[in-house]
Amino acid sequence: MSSTPVVPASTVAGPLPPLSRLAAGAVAIVAALYLAHHLSAVPGNGRELSLSVLLGVAFGAVLQRSRFCFYCVTRDFFAERDARGLLGIVAALAVGTLGYHVLFGAFLPDPTTGRLPPGAHIGPVSWVLAVGALSFGFGMALSGSCISAHLYRLGEGSPTSPIALFGALIGFVLGFLSWNTLYLRALQEAPVAWLPKGFGYGGSVALQLALLGVLAALLARAHRRPAPADPAQPWWQRRWPAYVGGILVGFIGVLAYLRIGPLGVTAELGSIARTAVSGASWFPQRLEGLDSFAGCATTVKETLWSENGAFVVGLVLGSLGVALPAGDFKPRLPRLGESVRALLGGVLLGWGAMVALGCTVGTLLSGIMAAAVSGWVFALFLLIGTWAGWYLRKRMGW
Repeated sequence: MSSTPVVPASTVAGPLPPLSRLAAGAVAIVAALYLAHHLSAVPGNGRELSLSVLLGVAFGAVLQRSRFCFYCVTRDFFAERDARGLLGIVAALAVGTLGYHVLFGAFLPDPTTGRLPPGAHIGPVSWVLAVGALSFGFGMALSGSCISAHLYRLGEGSPTSPIALFGALIGFVLGFLSWNTLYLRALQEAPVAWLPKGFGYGGSVALQLALLGVLAALLARAHRRPAPADPAQPWWQRRWPAYVGGILVGFIGVLAYLRIGPLGVTAELGSIARTAVSGASWFPQRLEGLDSFAGCATTVKETLWSENGAFVVGLVLGSLGVALPAGDFKPRLPRLGESVRALLGGVLLGWGAMVALGCTVGTLLSGIMAAAVSGWVFALFLLIGTWAGWYLRKRMGW
């Protein structure tokens, strides 16, 4: 009687990561779960805080494993015509567009009444938005990442991300100082354009998917096939395909809007900056109209935890939890030149995010998913600013 040969598990699935790295990653995830459990007991919004941590963990893990960094994928396209990352962003926007419009139909059955869906990141369209996006794109290129990527790279031990995020806090303060002038000159009369108001939900979905389809076709046509990945690389070190990351980001974005609010990563940073300087004599006592706009709103903190703060902490822990087993946690001391670039780029990131009412996650992703014209305008001028910053880095040999 013949017997079926036993195939070792390592032959089928490949070897596992070193036990020490697996354990370290598990500790980070367990810490996030404990935090979510602890925050669930907070009176009032404990459930929202707890869910924010869990969504942040998922978001951070997806960003880290799929390398979902707006600057990195744009740089790949500029330098090598590798469009896979940008196509992943298009996939996220397509999934989010469909999901958001389904939710809009439940929140606001008639989009032509002049009302806007609750909490959606639909902002004013003006030259201030364009300048903010240019600043953010240039700062993204100078510092090496967008704000969301700097946050997930904290989980990779990035030497420059803490410096860039500190610079972003300075940029937020500068944004607050310039806000009243910008508001009175442009923002108070700027239109808040929302596509379903003019086209209905069906027309808005069709228009957005058509635009995304054209963009995907152009990117696919310009794409050059990259060199094949190293087949000897262990499975746990391989990055997820960009389209997988994009689909998951879109799904997380829809779920976050349904249960908590639109995705965004700058509200807590801005609130920390606003709280730190709110009592200073040189800081404006009133920020005209700021609290009336949708977006990554900043407030003077009165409690330790906010929903956006819990989300950001979960994002970092989620990134750390998957970076450790993959061997992507590689801390080192930063060099002087990259530290200076990270700080200056962070200032531009913070100022741009403040005056544009969000960043690549809040204004671009959540805005376009919500069919906000402001999201599309931000994306256009962000691309211009990113190209300018990338070109400068290339010419200077940075």
